[in-house]
Amino acid sequence: MKKNEIHTGTVCGLGTDGEGIIKSEGTTAFVPFCLEGEQVAFKVLKADKNIAYGKLQTVLTTSYSRVNAPCTVFERCGGCDLQHMNYPAQLAFKRQTVQGSLKKIGGIDFAVGECVPCAGEYRYRNKLAMPIGVDENGQTILGFYGRRSHRIVPADDCLIQSEWVKNVISAVKNYSEVKHIAGYNEATHSGILRRIVVREIKGKFIFALVVTKLVDVGYLVSELEKSFKDFTFLLNVNTSQGNAIFSKEWHICRGEGFFTAEENGIKYKAGANTFVQVNDDVRSKLYSRVLDEADESSVALDLYSGGGLLTAMLAKKCGLAYGIEIVEEATRCADDLKRENGLQNKMINICGAVENELERVFAQTDGAKRIIVCDPPRKGMERSVVQAIARCGADKIILISCNPATLARDLGLLTGTLAEADGKLIKAEHPSSGAYEIQSVTPFDMFPQTKHIETLVVLSKKIPDSHINNII
Repeated sequence: MKKNEIHTGTVCGLGTDGEGIIKSEGTTAFVPFCLEGEQVAFKVLKADKNIAYGKLQTVLTTSYSRVNAPCTVFERCGGCDLQHMNYPAQLAFKRQTVQGSLKKIGGIDFAVGECVPCAGEYRYRNKLAMPIGVDENGQTILGFYGRRSHRIVPADDCLIQSEWVKNVISAVKNYSEVKHIAGYNEATHSGILRRIVVREIKGKFIFALVVTKLVDVGYLVSELEKSFKDFTFLLNVNTSQGNAIFSKEWHICRGEGFFTAEENGIKYKAGANTFVQVNDDVRSKLYSRVLDEADESSVALDLYSGGGLLTAMLAKKCGLAYGIEIVEEATRCADDLKRENGLQNKMINICGAVENELERVFAQTDGAKRIIVCDPPRKGMERSVVQAIARCGADKIILISCNPATLARDLGLLTGTLAEADGKLIKAEHPSSGAYEIQSVTPFDMFPQTKHIETLVVLSKKIPDSHINNII
């Protein structure tokens, strides 16, 4: 295959990003927006040895799973990947993605459970983070970045956001036009309006406008008041030329700058930069499953605990929970949450690296039944953390992951299907020597219409701690 050639082929499977896989003439081509079994025509955009990347031209034979994407900018916007696929097929694809990653990366042959669906296929997100820029004519635009680029695709709505997104976009556009305040140009680093970030918490709203310098936002606040009643408004002044959304410079323009919310009986404060899962329905289902697995007679250890919301839930369920988090600000928030919920004797927050603090906590709780809850970042657990978990030998591990690839790697180390040799991961010679065995793997569809998937894994201790040499 060569660049700009048109080829036809049958899609034999889907990649982890949802793209169609077509094998022809000794080349494997990856073509987005195709479905398995379809015959398609595609244009080659890039070809390198036996790998090619293409753009879909025509669907010649249509899969029963194909639907018409309702979004007008679907194939141009980088937000959604699967709107051309019906929802049952999306759930099956995500289950298979987790299953395939476990097998291919982790060497784990375990039956993955059915993907837990979202109550709504659209309008499920409680958070908006929309870049503001300028078009080729210098006019301010709001939208989302195109695929694999920082080119803004203008949008007046987003179907995976709540209905209120339309009012937000309209208000910001009016503000820019009336007050002659331009959007930000990433190429020239000129302009003022960089991004609008909105968080909804049970009918309450937090607005954060990111700008390059202080501006009067009275008009914008009045525009928002036409559609929103219970909200706070903040300005964040970010003069950096990098991709970080927020700087440390905040100004409160309306309200207190945060809202108090409640989940599973735990009250917490939420601000513009507070991490809360974007899907209320699936988040509730996920946390309920975690708490169902938490034994009331156990001491819970919440690793990568952030602001402490899940730690507090575990403390309420188990009677004693430790939260370990390396970010000082997050630990302070967790301490505030502990005081507000009367958990002083049940919740202990520790600021430090997980691998350094975990064994110390285990020594303090010697003789108790212990359960680890771990929700690491997308990159997964550091190797040192995996090793520390294995050495400690918790009775149960509940692992939450947003990345099937790093999940498979970490599970391979914990269960013994992978081993480390000379700094590299290899297939273990004796897979049965792992410290843990998997009890269940359950995907949760936190992000319908996208390739992303949240997965909950429950593991139990399999063998004595002395048999963990394959990973340490």
